[in-house]
Amino acid sequence: MIIRSVDDVVPVQWGNGTSHRLLTQADEMGFAVAVTLVRAGTTSALQYRNHLEACFCVAGSGEVVEKDGTHHKILPGMIYALDQHDPHYLVASDDEDLHLISVFNPPIVGNEKHTLSEDGFSQY
Repeated sequence: MIIRSVDDVVPVQWGNGTSHRLLTQADEMGFAVAVTLVRAGTTSALQYRNHLEACFCVAGSGEVVEKDGTHHKILPGMIYALDQHDPHYLVASDDEDLHLISVFNPPIVGNEKHTLSEDGFSQY
C-alpha cells in the first residue's frame, strides 16, 4: 500500500505552476497522479506525445483551448481528457489559480518539466 501526502513530495516547477507528483512510474501502478497548480493569468502551450492525460478541476477556474481555437471553460467538478495527445493551451483565469488533479498513462517518471516558449507546444 502506498500512502503519500503533497507534504511528502517536493513540487516540480513545470513552467507556469507547480506539480506535486504523488504517484510516478517508480510506484509501478501503471499510471501517475499529480496535484497541479496553474498560476493565475498564465497561458501554457502543452502537448503530451508519450502520455494520455486527464485533469479534474478541484478549485479555481480557467479554460483549455484546442489548437484550432475551440475554447472549453474549466470549473471545479469538471474533467478534461487529452485522449489524442492533443496540443492545447491551458489557461488559468486572471483572478485565481487553477487547481487540478492530473492522471497520466503511461506514468510519468516524475521529474519532467515543460519548456514554455512562443514558438510551439512544450512536449514530453
